[in-house]
Amino acid sequence: MAEGGSLCRSEAQYGQPGQRLTLADGDTVWVALQGAHVVSWQAAGSERLYLSPRNHWDGQGAIRGGIPVCFPQFNQRGSLPKHGFARNSAWKAGQSVVQDEHVQQDFTLTWSAQTLAIWQPRFEARLRVALLPGELAVTLTVHNTDTRPLQFTGALHSYLAVADIGQTRLHGLEGQPEWDGLTDHHASGSGVLQFDGEFDRVYGAAPAALQLQDGAKCLEISQSASWANSVVWNPGREKCAAMADLPSDGFSHFLCVEAAQVFAPISVAAAAHWQGWQRFCLLGD
Repeated sequence: MAEGGSLCRSEAQYGQPGQRLTLADGDTVWVALQGAHVVSWQAAGSERLYLSPRNHWDGQGAIRGGIPVCFPQFNQRGSLPKHGFARNSAWKAGQSVVQDEHVQQDFTLTWSAQTLAIWQPRFEARLRVALLPGELAVTLTVHNTDTRPLQFTGALHSYLAVADIGQTRLHGLEGQPEWDGLTDHHASGSGVLQFDGEFDRVYGAAPAALQLQDGAKCLEISQSASWANSVVWNPGREKCAAMADLPSDGFSHFLCVEAAQVFAPISVAAAAHWQGWQRFCLLGD
């Protein structure tokens, strides 16, 4: 379906099935059905997400880069595989809406014998990817289709492309509770975050949008209040060199800024649902 030059269509890339969303102005997103994973977001003529050139694209292993959906577990904080099973599962493309300056596509993942073998709740997860000029919004909705409450943690683990991590600045977390995962130290966030080595911190989500400054480029990052945390991560040079799915200089070209639920699980009552989103908007180029 297309109107005014905008469209949504099935398109395979890297040997994997997916969906291509394109606006009349040329902004475009490609979403892999593995994980409902936003792999690419091109806006105003530039790629805005980082994607590792060392991905295997075997349809099994996690995709490094883009926006992985971590559900129903954050990292290794539980008994499930790291970051849960959603990012390695096959999602189904669903409803789409196409207008002149707005394209959106829904993707769904539903409980199965495979999920029940490792996680008991019956559920339906829906990821809505919405593209507007200079703006991308990703919304995760979790429906509890079981007869008892379910609990989960997770994240939208966004890899944002930067020209040089050493010159990158992140604004907006001043005064927010901060936990440093490298030192197990608790503090308050500083006004401007800079990156000169491995960085792994969890913040209380700020009430206002963050700003990622990458030279002359500026990206506004906002998230719904339903996510309690914001995670900021970069592996640094040494850890990056030890990661098989990243090139040795990969660390210098991205910063992860994640809408997340890390410490306290979200509880969803039987027959109820939860929704959380993250949005990116170009402010300058």
